Amino acid sequence: MERLGEIFAYEISKTLQWKETDTVTPLGIAHCQTLVSQPVIATIMRAGLPMHLGLLNYFDKAENAFVSAYRKHHKTGRFDIQIEYISCPNLDGKELIISDPMLATGASMVLGYKELMRRGKPSHTHFVSVLASAQGIEYMKRHLPMGEYTLWVGEIDDELTAKAYIVPGLGDAGDLAFGAKL
Repeated sequence: MERLGEIFAYEISKTLQWKETDTVTPLGIAHCQTLVSQPVIATIMRAGLPMHLGLLNYFDKAENAFVSAYRKHHKTGRFDIQIEYISCPNLDGKELIISDPMLATGASMVLGYKELMRRGKPSHTHFVSVLASAQGIEYMKRHLPMGEYTLWVGEIDDELTAKAYIVPGLGDAGDLAFGAKL
């Protein structure tokens, strides 16, 4: 997941604004390109932490935001996405990159985004997922304003299980990275 975060960061960096700067080195002055402004990297915890680190390896001066979201299951078998915690800098006018390795239903990404928007309006938002379901992408299209975001996805799978897991998918990204939870 960390390496995939690095690959996504490299590709996203091609879309950002750069400027010519002179950097003084011990041997002279280097003419180079630097970002006009650093992005804010946000992640849906816990599953998104390895991808977040990969993004941070490239955008090492970026500000960070964290969204704690989970599935609250009901006796009927249905679930709601609950957001417990957000830590975020002011987002006004900044590029925002939100990572969550699995975009299954799209609900946690949409809710996380809407909560983050209470902390300012970014100039543009990039959503990053390793795997997405076709249903999750459609959900995002229905619930988010078109033109204000770019969706970066490694692969799109066509099916969700009755428990809203991507098929064939990879399994629970958080469990794969950190071990099974109780």
